[in-house]
Amino acid sequence: MKYITDINELDLNGTYTYADYLTWRFEQSIELIKGKIFKMSPAPSSEHQRVSGSFYLLIGNYLRKSACQLYHAPFDVRLLDKKKSQKANQDIYTVVQPDICIICDKSKIDSKGCVGAPDLIIEILSPGNSKKEMRTKYALYEESGVKEYWVVFPSEHVLQQYVLNENEKYELKSSFVEDEIFNAHIFPDLQIDLSEIFEEEEEF
Repeated sequence: MKYITDINELDLNGTYTYADYLTWRFEQSIELIKGKIFKMSPAPSSEHQRVSGSFYLLIGNYLRKSACQLYHAPFDVRLLDKKKSQKANQDIYTVVQPDICIICDKSKIDSKGCVGAPDLIIEILSPGNSKKEMRTKYALYEESGVKEYWVVFPSEHVLQQYVLNENEKYELKSSFVEDEIFNAHIFPDLQIDLSEIFEEEEEF
């Protein structure tokens, strides 16, 4: 197998599969969306990491005795085209790395990550990737059947909660701000206190 060690060796307008993705060994973090390369933002800010860590600890504690599994980036999620994909590497054209995801069907988890839609995905936006998350990934997660999708705006201290309806379309269940408490839709007894999530670090 020939490995690609420089992203400039690739045609950024080309179409690639997960089989190609497995041969890439360059430093630039990327996602593959419907065969197209999307460069990810540089290393997350401390605010992004703090918010992500707070979600992970809170949800992880909730899921301790659950069959569902919690993962955070970097973690490859291979999403299947419902019409085309046969789960073979060369038939998968989308590989994303959500900030946080919950997967309740263990058959979707293998040594390389997840194949198929997680049950819940959380994306924490950075100034450089908000357009991608709000448009591209919204449509992608909806199409793939991700049951619940949270979009978090750290600088504004806002969370938007989207839930897949019976027509397999996302509905905005609600928007929540920094001092509100809400419950996950697919886990009704999972309560999130956003004042804990968005708590600012003390300055010394």
